[in-house]
Amino acid sequence: MPLRTYYTCVHSSAQRAAQEWPHTRRAEKEELVNGTTRASAHSINHFALNVRDLAEALRFVTAFGLVGRQMTGEIALTTAHDDHLWARLIGASATSLGYMSFGCAAGDLDALRRQALAAGAPMASPAPGAGTGGFWIADPDGNLLQVKPAVSTQPTSKTALPDGSVPAGVAGVGGRSGAKRVTPQRLSHVLLFTPDVERMICFYQRALGLNLSDRSADIIAFMHAPHGCDHHLIAFAKSSAKGWHHSSWDVPRVEDVGLGAMQMRKAGYGEQWGVGRHVLGSNYFDYVRDNGGAWWEYSCHIDYVPAGMQWVAGDHPPEDSFYLWGPDVPPTFIENTEAVASNQTSPMDAS
Repeated sequence: MPLRTYYTCVHSSAQRAAQEWPHTRRAEKEELVNGTTRASAHSINHFALNVRDLAEALRFVTAFGLVGRQMTGEIALTTAHDDHLWARLIGASATSLGYMSFGCAAGDLDALRRQALAAGAPMASPAPGAGTGGFWIADPDGNLLQVKPAVSTQPTSKTALPDGSVPAGVAGVGGRSGAKRVTPQRLSHVLLFTPDVERMICFYQRALGLNLSDRSADIIAFMHAPHGCDHHLIAFAKSSAKGWHHSSWDVPRVEDVGLGAMQMRKAGYGEQWGVGRHVLGSNYFDYVRDNGGAWWEYSCHIDYVPAGMQWVAGDHPPEDSFYLWGPDVPPTFIENTEAVASNQTSPMDAS
């Protein structure tokens, strides 16, 4: 499907926010003019993803370069670079978000609780096995969220790309057999499908204090934390139902994106999109689809919003909001498997 056709069909199906969220545009404008005055979450501490086949999930994440530790009914996911728990993969009937855990400063916890209640979030019971720290709420799509005091998992500054230049008289690349295994360093962001992008922007601004980075009409929106954060911590894409699209994992070199793509093809995971470069966020990417329909992204050199910076959020035309270069988008990349499973037709798939 050509990119322009894809965006045309998505945009023609998008609807503006529900009447119960009438102040979204005003809240967005206030963020840009006055800056963030609310308490804010600073990062995603970890997420829980329901998966159909734990053994297959372990094979996939191991091939991807992450470290999976088999536990009763789930896999604890870390990286090869630290022992922080980045994700829990939980055995279930199909792929879906189990919950998202946001970290905040301890001094902001009570203010965030008040903000969440003022934004209309219902209080929720903790997810099984997740502990009782902080508080639990549901967002407007019914996604389960935890907010708890934690050390930020976002970087404090943008890391420069390694200098790949090679002087004359020296070979720039050694043998392919000597290429190092790609091991992502950290979680960068996640993207969720939603029936109402506008409503999610409003909620995550009002409840969690996140700021809008960029958007394209009602098709897609990217949000960051104001404490120093990648261009987006969480993103929302228009669909007919809520759903999980991808998690993005940071690698230090552009070459790691290409090597990661090759690493996954060699492991038997050939359904990919990339290598390419995004426009909004500017990161180099390669996406790999697992056997449950979720996408996992190798990401490098994403834009960074320093702490306290008033990033001016743009509303970009579709042709200037997706990717700068790369291969054509595969049809399955825009498929919401949760909408398909519930027999709902996603506007992304209608053409």
